[in-house]
Amino acid sequence: MKYTLGFSPCPNDTFIFDALVNHKIDTKGIEFEVILEDVETLNKWAIEKKLDFSKISYGVLPVITPYYWLLQSGGALGKGVGPLLISLPGNDAITKHPEIATVAIPGENTTAHLLFSLAYPHITHKKMMVFHKIETAVLTGQVDAGVIIHENRFTYQEKGLIQLKDLGTYWETTTGAPIPLGGIVAKRTLPTALLLQADALIQESVAYAYQQHHETLADFVQQHAQEMQPHIMRQHIDLYVNNYSFGLGDDGKKAVATLLKIYAGIYHNAIPLLQDVCLT
Repeated sequence: MKYTLGFSPCPNDTFIFDALVNHKIDTKGIEFEVILEDVETLNKWAIEKKLDFSKISYGVLPVITPYYWLLQSGGALGKGVGPLLISLPGNDAITKHPEIATVAIPGENTTAHLLFSLAYPHITHKKMMVFHKIETAVLTGQVDAGVIIHENRFTYQEKGLIQLKDLGTYWETTTGAPIPLGGIVAKRTLPTALLLQADALIQESVAYAYQQHHETLADFVQQHAQEMQPHIMRQHIDLYVNNYSFGLGDDGKKAVATLLKIYAGIYHNAIPLLQDVCLT
């Protein structure tokens, strides 16, 4: 049987899923219909319960837990990998006029939005946009500042922009936990045995990618990298694919539990229990 699987065309995701979706490993009869979309689209689709398996921002996880399990493998967590708040030099609206400052955010349900809200709870003028348009919005004065993710972490300085705050560092200092950026979820209506098998296959796909493409990038990664330079692709993978991509482990679960607690505090919701969120 074939199941829908959504993830982004970013190098970390294509690196992780290449072996699985292109049958470089034995998928044990499981077939996937692959949909490549930006993560905020995937977040919205998860709320709509559209896909069987999907990459999502951890920021949307508390909203979709009634419908999806969080898998152990395939995600992006870590230290020093968080979103950055940037602006043009000389724009001091964030510090001097926070009540009117406008900030571009890469999606309502992204982890970046949650981390920004934690660091700047009093800034309310936010403009949601696709992540790769945020640098331009800051450069052209459409917004006072922007929260950047993905490959823009490596390019903003070349365009004359400056960092105001590393939101990931703020999270780490405040919580003592790794930053939970994105995870893989699966519909609760699917058989548990299937979900466990899929989780194991994703882990195997990550292992294959490391074994076969430690030095060279797979064609699947380059094909979907949106004209990204090879060294940027490699930086992207090295930053976002790590031991947490094999499995959450105790530290990863602590990070998820911390996020759930902070989300509940910001939005005044009940805190979901970790055992009711994670598959295992």
